[in-house]
Amino acid sequence: MDLLESLKESLSSVLANKLRTFLTALIIAIGIMALVGILTVIDVLTGSISTNFNLLGSNSFTIVDKGNGFRTGFRGFKAKSFSAIRYSEALEFKETFLFPAIIGISSSASGNATVKYNSLKTNPNIQVTGGDENYLSNFGYTLETGRNFTVNELIQGDNVVIIGQELQKKLFKSKDPLNETITIGDNPFRIIGVFKEKGNSPGQAGDKICLIPLLKSKEFNASSSPSYTITVQVKDPSQIKGLVLEAITWFRLIRHQKTGEENSFDITTSDELSKQLTENLGNVKWSSVGIGIITLLGASIALMNIMLVSVTERTREIGIRKSIGATPKIIQRQFLLEAFIICQIGGISGIILGILIGNIVSVLVFHAGFVVPWLWMFGGILLCAFVGISSGLYPSRKASRLDPIESLRYE
Repeated sequence: MDLLESLKESLSSVLANKLRTFLTALIIAIGIMALVGILTVIDVLTGSISTNFNLLGSNSFTIVDKGNGFRTGFRGFKAKSFSAIRYSEALEFKETFLFPAIIGISSSASGNATVKYNSLKTNPNIQVTGGDENYLSNFGYTLETGRNFTVNELIQGDNVVIIGQELQKKLFKSKDPLNETITIGDNPFRIIGVFKEKGNSPGQAGDKICLIPLLKSKEFNASSSPSYTITVQVKDPSQIKGLVLEAITWFRLIRHQKTGEENSFDITTSDELSKQLTENLGNVKWSSVGIGIITLLGASIALMNIMLVSVTERTREIGIRKSIGATPKIIQRQFLLEAFIICQIGGISGIILGILIGNIVSVLVFHAGFVVPWLWMFGGILLCAFVGISSGLYPSRKASRLDPIESLRYE
């Protein structure tokens, strides 16, 4: 009963000082909103990465440039550069590697292309990629309409293109884009296919992609020494380890590397890449938690200061309550509950706003579904409870120890 009475008194005091309550709760809400919003986006990214790499499967690996064509030297050592993987080397590997596998070659021709159709055009953020007949299966793409490249189109490097859903929606909306002509840079391309929606994730083009024949990408690429990626996929994931070792040996022979020399290329499996990206996001997540806690520490100091002001303003009220029988324990409980309630108002408001903002960003940027980070929701509520109790502890003790006679004389 005493607890219920203290709760009623605390709510009455909170409602009686609406502006002070609002400003204090707002400080806490902003901190929680930023924290939950960032963590929601990170959860969406983690799920997106997992989904995209699951589509690639654990039965594939890629051969790429060593350190993207350069390597930073350590102190006392000279930086060592590595040549990019050439088209002839990638083609030789594809034609001569005897292990039964699906081998594809691809190359990034542009990462910031603008695509035009009549008077409409996209933002300059379209990934133009050159690929062969195995690009779709090796990178987890599926056709919604149209077809893949024919042998003749690949051999001749024809001006044909398969587009992602981002271009379909931006340039054609409900119109059928098949056999329509778009312009990539200054080059006209005939659309032969449209990918199913894939979603965007770090390190992948997602739906902002134009896939053109590999040979055509050689002409399209502005770089004097374009780099090529080799993707190898097998049916049985248990063969990956042995296959990677064979691929390293074979590609070293193709690149004429001597025994004892460091590999001039890197090999990554989809599992390794997914794990690395997830670990990096985990580091960002805990950094965000640290920043959020620091923000809430500042909010707790502000709350403590406001509660101390409240004790000073209500000294006479405290004296009256003590004179009619309120014990120090009841006074302390009331002030603790006030701090707790204010923190929970700010915390719950911040959690709701954080989830909404995080999901809006996720939907607009990554085209992901709605995610509710239950763990961070309950964590945020508990964190706010801790902040409220710790911030209200000193002011409530001060209020409970006030002398009732002196309090009644206070003006």
